[in-house]
Amino acid sequence: MALANNLTAILNLLALLCSIPITASGIWLASKPDNECVNLLRWPVVVLGVLILVVSATGFIGAYKYKETLLAVYLCCMAILIGLLLVVLIFAFVVTRPDGSYRVPGRGYKEYKLEGFSNWLKENVVDSKNWGRLRACLADTNVCPKLNQEFITADQFFSSSKITPLQSGCCKPPTACGYNFVNPTLWLNPTNMAADADCYLWSNDQSQLCYNCNSCKAGLLGNLRKEWRKANLILIITVVVLIWVYVIACSAFRNAQTEDLFRKYKQGWV
Repeated sequence: MALANNLTAILNLLALLCSIPITASGIWLASKPDNECVNLLRWPVVVLGVLILVVSATGFIGAYKYKETLLAVYLCCMAILIGLLLVVLIFAFVVTRPDGSYRVPGRGYKEYKLEGFSNWLKENVVDSKNWGRLRACLADTNVCPKLNQEFITADQFFSSSKITPLQSGCCKPPTACGYNFVNPTLWLNPTNMAADADCYLWSNDQSQLCYNCNSCKAGLLGNLRKEWRKANLILIITVVVLIWVYVIACSAFRNAQTEDLFRKYKQGWV
């Protein structure tokens, strides 16, 4: 029984360590300017990471102190948390699968169409009732002003592949409009205003820019998609390790119970 409990304690310590990258991924997501504005998606991963840490600590104490009740609680709660984490992963993968990006000839960055993203993201993130608040929040960030510090010439700007989806959609007009570059957030003399409805919405007012454009909504979704895809890679690896740890912990717990029952049975006969 002691050997099995020691093994379970080690496994729970490993599960506790697995909560660190989960929580770190959630904090990284929550710290991004777009996620700071989109409250809907800010904290679920952080909360799951903290809960896994607490439950793993409970399991570790239960194994270390030989408390079978705590171990049983740990196994039940961890199964629920792994299930919830899998649901979050699958949901995030499904809603971020459609990609509204497209290449622009002669540009290092991509541009984005709102129609290319999932209906769930469009309806729950950038619908009309949310956009006024999101637009004001995005305008208060340094997402667009920092472009003027990073790029001086048109060639530098046009050839860059480091421009984020949010910057591409919100900080400049669509390329099809034919605006002339002055700096990354100042564009003049369009040649094809009829190319896109967003061409008429562009403003050189630094508090307006293209924050009212559909391209900005699409850029926000593109940013969310890119960040969640990165986080998903870490979460997938972590959840695989958690499942492996959980299966071994269950086996060790069952073996410990069987050994304990067999020992009591033999003692009863002796």
